[in-house]
Amino acid sequence: MYNFRDDLPDGGAAHIAQTVRMIKSQNAKILVECLVPDFAGNLHCVEEICDCGVDVYAHNIETVRRLTPWVRDPRAKYDQSLACLKHAKSYKKLITKSSIMLGLGESDDEVLQTMKDLRHNGVDCLTIGQYMQPTKRHLLVKEYIQPSKYEHWEKIGRELGFLYTASGPLVRSSFKAGEYFMKQILQKKDDWSSTERFSSAQSLAD
Repeated sequence: MYNFRDDLPDGGAAHIAQTVRMIKSQNAKILVECLVPDFAGNLHCVEEICDCGVDVYAHNIETVRRLTPWVRDPRAKYDQSLACLKHAKSYKKLITKSSIMLGLGESDDEVLQTMKDLRHNGVDCLTIGQYMQPTKRHLLVKEYIQPSKYEHWEKIGRELGFLYTASGPLVRSSFKAGEYFMKQILQKKDDWSSTERFSSAQSLAD
């Protein structure tokens, strides 16, 4: 999936930003998460989204490094996605979020490395779900991952220090069960230092 508007000079960043501003102007308490493309690596577009009042900056890396050229649009690059997520985190004190699909032929070592790469680049929240073939024209499912493996990845996510990890066959980047947790994170984020994050996430989960 690639939602970059290549027919617009800014890839659609201004339109997204203005939409968020309009929402916030009506009710500043509404928490807004934007799931955005990588804007072809244009960090000025990333900054425009960060400056609009958004609460959660989300961009999905989708799959592991090796499979990226086959799974994602050719214009989407693994390191480009990481760079955008890293810049969003360093430019503005925002919660950042990403997602991985399983069942495309990735190995456990590759999934672990992708999770580490996301954390290394400042990603706070992660969702992991099963890839499902939308149509016959899309990639085939290589494997249906067992529920126990999703539980394993959720545990690894906690150990790596993600504030929130949702992992399950039906989990998607807009996973509803995470909304309450995300609200708690956003309400408390100004009081957290980087060394307190993991312990705070655990206490919220309890």
